[in-house]
This record gives sequence, structure tokens and C-alpha cells, in this order.
Amino acid sequence: MKPLKFYLDFRSGVPSYVQIVEQVQNFLSDGDLKPGDQLPTVRQLASELRVNFNTIARAYRMLDEAGLISTQQGRGTYLLDQPSKEAIQLLKQESLELQAKRFLRSLERQGFKPEEANQTIQLLFQTWRDGTLGKEFDTEN
Repeated sequence: MKPLKFYLDFRSGVPSYVQIVEQVQNFLSDGDLKPGDQLPTVRQLASELRVNFNTIARAYRMLDEAGLISTQQGRGTYLLDQPSKEAIQLLKQESLELQAKRFLRSLERQGFKPEEANQTIQLLFQTWRDGTLGKEFDTEN
């Protein structure tokens, strides 16, 4: 197993623990992590990313509840067998809801009313569906 490189984007608006969960999912889908592989300890990853260990513990708890990992006291945290489609879907749904709520709260704080934002959001959603959503606003460039 090659060393995993976790990273956090503190300006993304996505909670750190959600970013960790998504990265573990990506490592799994890319084949960088396989069943039986060990994840860094909570304290080790918290130290590496310079975040509170409770942030990492929350991410690991979400992964555990989804049946992706198993934490064994004194031994470490390991990936379980290939996760079920239901487990992966549960994590994706939780991530989607958190990000959508954060986005809508941001609009609300900026003074937008639902009626004002709806038309623009619907238009952008349609361009996304059509595959024509521009990349000019991507933060990962």
C-alpha cells in the first residue's frame, strides 16, 4: 500500500470531517485502499492535518457507521471488506445534504430569499445536467 496523502481545504466551505470521509471513499474507488488496509490513527492524522482529533474521530465514526472501517482499541483502524452499495450511498447522501445546507445557509446570510435564488439555481442545475456547466468557478484549479 502506498502512503496516503490526506489534505484539507479550509476555504472550501466543506466541513473537514466530510472532506476526510470523501477522501477515504476516493482512495477506495481508486484502489489506493483495499480491504484490510490500515488507516492512520486519529491522533496521527489530526497532527498531520493540524486539526482537532475530534474532527478525525467524527470522520472515522461516520465511516464506521457506514460499515467501511473497524476500529480495534489498541490495534488501529482497518478497512473492512468491500463496502456495500448502500453504505457508499449513505455516505454520499450525508455529504450531499451537508454541502447543500451549507450553501443555502450561505445564501441566506448574504440576504438572498429562496425566490430570488431559485431561478438562478435551476438554470445552473440544468447546465450541470446538460454537461455545459462552466469550469470557471472551480476552486480546485
